[in-house]
Amino acid sequence: MVAMDWKALQNGSDIRGVAMAPEGGSDADVNLTPLVVRRLGLAFARWLGQTLEREPRALTIAVGRDSRISGPALAAALSEGIAAEGARVLDFGLASTPAMFMSTVTPGYRCDGAVMLTASHLPAHRNGCKFFTARGGLNREDITTLLELAAGAGREASGPAGPVEEIDFMSVYTSQLVERIRQGAAHPEHPDQPLAGLKIVVDAGNGAGGFFVDRVLEPLGADTTGSRFLEPDGRFPNHVPNPEHPDAMAALRDAVLAGGADFGIAFDPDVDRAAAMEGSGREINRNRLVALAAAVVLREHPGTTIVTDSVTSEGLTEFIEDGLGGVHHRFRRGYRNVINEAMRLNAAGEPCWLAIETSGHAALKENHFLDDGAYLVAMLLVELARARREGRDLGDLIAELREPAESREYRIGLPAQDFAARGERILDALRESVAAEPGWRVVPDTHEGVRVTCRGPGEQGWFLLRLSLHDPVLPLNVESEVSGGADRIERRLARLLSAMDTSMELGALDARQRTDAN
Repeated sequence: MVAMDWKALQNGSDIRGVAMAPEGGSDADVNLTPLVVRRLGLAFARWLGQTLEREPRALTIAVGRDSRISGPALAAALSEGIAAEGARVLDFGLASTPAMFMSTVTPGYRCDGAVMLTASHLPAHRNGCKFFTARGGLNREDITTLLELAAGAGREASGPAGPVEEIDFMSVYTSQLVERIRQGAAHPEHPDQPLAGLKIVVDAGNGAGGFFVDRVLEPLGADTTGSRFLEPDGRFPNHVPNPEHPDAMAALRDAVLAGGADFGIAFDPDVDRAAAMEGSGREINRNRLVALAAAVVLREHPGTTIVTDSVTSEGLTEFIEDGLGGVHHRFRRGYRNVINEAMRLNAAGEPCWLAIETSGHAALKENHFLDDGAYLVAMLLVELARARREGRDLGDLIAELREPAESREYRIGLPAQDFAARGERILDALRESVAAEPGWRVVPDTHEGVRVTCRGPGEQGWFLLRLSLHDPVLPLNVESEVSGGADRIERRLARLLSAMDTSMELGALDARQRTDAN
């Protein structure tokens, strides 16, 4: 194999790479080839054997993929590498990331490990791997070790290769979702079809989530007429399959309003994230999604802690703590970070039943702290069915949520060389500068970056500036409760930053380049 940078494939607790030449690019850009993925499969079988203290030949490992064009070839290579160590491979074909984890804990299967080939919402030419054991997804340190094993992988196990068997596990996984909704909704007249009379549309973004229509909603009695982009197509030709993206939400809104639906659902390509929409066309996304999930969980578990990522709003904190009697615990962005923090709190004796990011990653204690978009939606559907029986709307649960008038996101560029050290210096300097700014106060214990409460004239908001782990950028979030407040905050912040480091690309704060996150 040509010498390659294996470390470049690590993206936190996942592996991400270029699996096909991008548009306008060349094959030289490709670093996630079938040969590389075969080595990753071999390394995972070895790592799993060492971790579980068992011979690879005694292991069963599941392999699944989303709809990307590169998926079938990479799945075959991955299976080949695992089997080369003698392990048994269960090929699930088109699957969801949460289903892959569930194969490690479902009676009758209890796979020793599982691998999902996906790059989430990233462009079609990219792909990657998510690895699981019964303890959950692998952490950053595990991925580092796995890549080291792959880089040094040489001799394969002697003896015959393990078997590769095709298995329809998605039927098993979806039956679990159906039963969860039936039991939760507990419809007295239609126990088997608690969604009868409801029109629910799904936008799967041409990813792997189309199964939710015919395997979950329709058996429960829902009318799914008007659902869109259910066919797996790894080119993602209709819109970016990202529940956070305005185009995805606009497509879902069109489907909901055009079809006169009661509820809309959007998934990302591997179904570990989701967003929803009321029949009126109002999004249940970002802070509203966090609030709705928190309202449901806190009703069942009063006083519990809700762990979120760092960019949630002040209004959400009020809603969780003052309105619902819970505890709002902000933590570092990154779904594994949020989940690990929730698990740490539980281990320390602080009950925590929900870890959720504004991106749509949501993990519940009752569901193995698995970030499962389909399970989150199942929980919301239970609430929708109950609300309709009682003459309420689902949105009534978050009617008291105070939402910002303006919410914006930016990525401020830094020179690539030594960007991490430069970024940390900027953040340190910002903390000192804020102390002299009237009406501004650094929020303590934010776990990442610098979060500042802004109460200057006409501001009434906050901002969070943090350093990206992997890219030479400083992501910036700005919110204000009043119209024009974000502009005032940004002008003051731009003045401070420009005095600190002239190499920053502050053009992102130009009003013509803003991205409105509302």
